[in-house]
Amino acid sequence: MENCYGRKNKYSSLKWDNMHISKVYNLIKIKKLDWYILKKILTSCFFTLILLEVIICTLDYVDKNDDFIKYEIPRELIIRYYLTLIPFIAGLLLPIIVFIGTIFTTSKLAEKSEFIAILASGISFKRILIPYLLAGFMLSTGSFYLNGYLIPDANKFRIDFELNYLKEKYYNTDNHFHFKIAEKNGIDEYVYILHYDVHKDIGSTVSLDKMRGTILLDKINARKIQWVDSTHKWRLKNWQRRVLLPGKEEITEGLLLDTALNLSPKDFDNKDRIWQTMTMDELDEYITLQKSRGVEGVQFFQTEEYIRYMLPFSLYILMAVGVIVAARKSREGTGFQIAFGFLIAFVFLIAFVLVRAIAEAEAMNIILAIWLPNIFFSGVAMVLYKTIPR
Repeated sequence: MENCYGRKNKYSSLKWDNMHISKVYNLIKIKKLDWYILKKILTSCFFTLILLEVIICTLDYVDKNDDFIKYEIPRELIIRYYLTLIPFIAGLLLPIIVFIGTIFTTSKLAEKSEFIAILASGISFKRILIPYLLAGFMLSTGSFYLNGYLIPDANKFRIDFELNYLKEKYYNTDNHFHFKIAEKNGIDEYVYILHYDVHKDIGSTVSLDKMRGTILLDKINARKIQWVDSTHKWRLKNWQRRVLLPGKEEITEGLLLDTALNLSPKDFDNKDRIWQTMTMDELDEYITLQKSRGVEGVQFFQTEEYIRYMLPFSLYILMAVGVIVAARKSREGTGFQIAFGFLIAFVFLIAFVLVRAIAEAEAMNIILAIWLPNIFFSGVAMVLYKTIPR
């Protein structure tokens, strides 16, 4: 910059440097603020999670200790059981933990008038929300991975342990199993089994049908069907086959017949909480398979899949509600805000349980039912946001 005589003003560069330094300083100050709030949120969530994990695992151990002694379960299995129970509890409680952690952190900042000081320095309330959004992104990403992949893998052992040691031996009392096992070139293959023994892997009164539309092409009846581990095939006993050809019918029969079917003994196993043992990929494949077979009860698996997609958004919404509720400096103190936060978390939990039951019963559209709590609490967050002092 030059003065009226064409000479450079020696103070212009100094002034620019001071302005530049001031902007850099303000930027650093804001980044420190982001890190300060982010660290407080994550620390609060971590210690809340640890506290609840210790309480729940202790109560669970006291409740199950008699069974551990009764069945003489090895200590190594018990330790492994609780190592798999810990992530399950974390995934179940994470949205509530994040909400409580947000309430606690924000109410402490408001109680010490730190929010007032931040707003007085020229930083807007929207800008203050950035570290909360960053924390929400980190925690929701972790929640999706936890519920979608890590917990299902851990549940494979946990649920198997509970079924083998803590619950009565499973007997499949269902009858009349119908499966669609193949579809190729317009021909559908079906299997019917009257009764199946899961301990011996033997079924009775069996029918294998091949049909084109409503026209029967091939039918095999057998008195028994048994899974053969060595060949990974099914063995039919006392069978009779009818092949329907144009104008005639061919009938053959025999004592034993080995055949490969798109069916395995796992299809008859205990389905208790089986959806909790499936990763997102396994869950999607299973839903597709069951739909192709026309099997009932697919809504339980679809509900589980939609919930896993919904939970990260719930975490964001609950965090937003927590910030807005606790941002004011309350005369009743931090304890009142934390108690109020617990009340909102309890309402959310009840709503979540109710909509899950509605979705599993197919009383309404599954996706809409699962998202109802998020929709409602989003509206609550927007209403409360308008009341926040800027």
